[in-house]
Amino acid sequence: MTDLVEVFKALSDETRLRIMKLLEDEALCVCEIMAVLDMIQSRVSRHLDILRRAGFLVARREKKWVIYTWNREKVNSYHLPLQEMLRLWLNDDETVRRDRERLKEVKAMGLRENKSCCR
Repeated sequence: MTDLVEVFKALSDETRLRIMKLLEDEALCVCEIMAVLDMIQSRVSRHLDILRRAGFLVARREKKWVIYTWNREKVNSYHLPLQEMLRLWLNDDETVRRDRERLKEVKAMGLRENKSCCR
């Protein structure tokens, strides 16, 4: 039961749901997520860590960046089915649509490619 509680706690925050929707189709570095959400690094990293500990995300180091993506491997009995449901949810939500538009702008800025990204 502890795993289920942790998974639901991880998804019980609007910011974490926004992060999950941003990452559902592509891997992003912390600075790209920061730019989309207009949040400071420590706050974004805290949310990413909660999602990672619940099994939803994996992180990998790529040069000086930490890249996050959805975890496709089974960590517990709950995160994979919930991820698939989340893929279907919130697609018409105004905040999610705005975040996706902002992500296009952030990607066009090329933060990682221009080496202007945070660590």
